[in-house]
Amino acid sequence: MKDFHITRRKFIGTAATVAAFSIVPRHVLGGPNQKSPGEKLNIAGVGVGGMGAGNLKALESENIVALCDVDHAYAAGTFKRYPNAKTYTDYREMLDKQKDIEAVMIATPDHTHAVISMAAIKAGKHVYCQKPLTHDVHESRMLAWAAKEARVATQMGNQGHSMEGIRLICEWIWDGAIGEIREVDAWCSLSYYPWGHAGWSSKWGTRPTDTPAVPASLNWDLWLGPAPVRPYHPAYHPAVWRCWWDFGVGMMGDRGAHTLDAAVWALKLGPPKSIEATSCGLNPDTHPLSAIVTYRFPARENLPPLKLVWYEGTRPPQPEDFDVELEWPREGGLLFHGTKGRIIAGVYGDSPRLLPQSLHKEYKRPAKTLPRVNGSHEMDWVRACKTGQPAGSDFSYSGPLTETCLLGNIAKRVDTLIEWDAANMKVTNLTEANRYVRTEYRPGWSL
Repeated sequence: MKDFHITRRKFIGTAATVAAFSIVPRHVLGGPNQKSPGEKLNIAGVGVGGMGAGNLKALESENIVALCDVDHAYAAGTFKRYPNAKTYTDYREMLDKQKDIEAVMIATPDHTHAVISMAAIKAGKHVYCQKPLTHDVHESRMLAWAAKEARVATQMGNQGHSMEGIRLICEWIWDGAIGEIREVDAWCSLSYYPWGHAGWSSKWGTRPTDTPAVPASLNWDLWLGPAPVRPYHPAYHPAVWRCWWDFGVGMMGDRGAHTLDAAVWALKLGPPKSIEATSCGLNPDTHPLSAIVTYRFPARENLPPLKLVWYEGTRPPQPEDFDVELEWPREGGLLFHGTKGRIIAGVYGDSPRLLPQSLHKEYKRPAKTLPRVNGSHEMDWVRACKTGQPAGSDFSYSGPLTETCLLGNIAKRVDTLIEWDAANMKVTNLTEANRYVRTEYRPGWSL
């Protein structure tokens, strides 16, 4: 079903790093590899005041046994909803003390996804992690490897992967509905740039210099985790951290994890060979106001080379033959350009349509060959935890997908073309860009 998976061969050049990990499979730890469908899974939530609250609601058919958040005031509503769950501030204490936990849902800011996910994997727990999977490329690679070694069930929170639309896109493309595809446009017209028009945009344009008091409910040191030390400020918490390079991945990692998903799956995309970016409003502290990122992918299997262009904070040009009566997806979407027609879809690969209208009306749909997800994206993960059969966006798939998105961020930061050696996890034409492949953790933190 998927062709974009991490294998040991892809870790050439990282042997020294990998050797430092200590991963113990679940069966060695004594935890069950599988549960019957009728047995409830014991789930812990880490980061439960925002997105995590919604993820937990989708998991309420199971046992919510532990809740962890660095800001107990922000998470108070979730704590109240699950009165029988034990509460924590530090995920490390939770994993150390509470031995009945079998699976962990993680919905913290982007910069702490990797360290928490890795700690849970090392402890033999199944992991659901919100998108983007990680904050840098190296973290994505390591999590994919670690999850495979530990044989735990994983899922990234790109919920569109469990929906009908992305499956229709795959089936139509594999059926030859629009012919050979050499170009794809993908976009998010929103921005997290300060004063941007996305809901979590910051009100601050540069790193603040004032130092207000840390709220009594917040453990700021734990909130920072492996990130550089910054004084507490409401410019970062709650909810407005994603525009800051120190903490967030911007729209490329957020919406890109959703929108590029259909292209990666349908077109069997492996690592790109080059990525080129031009940005507007670029500065050292925040993601740009807008950017255009051009990926070049080599030929693979029986598919030709591909150019994929990501438009961030803007939209691609509308094709001249676009049917005027159709509504252009406003917040984002993707457009596959084939030799026989086009496919257009929304942010999550939703509501796909064939273009022109005549093709959409006349095309005989193929049989639905891909399995459909029965229930939510979160419950697809629960199914994987219980059966041992992988979830749709497990880390072997979502790790490389995240890598692709984050390579776009690297190109944005250097504002030029970079050439990528995936096997050795290295930018080959611009040495300075490699500092963003693996960002430095502050002392006391590691994977």
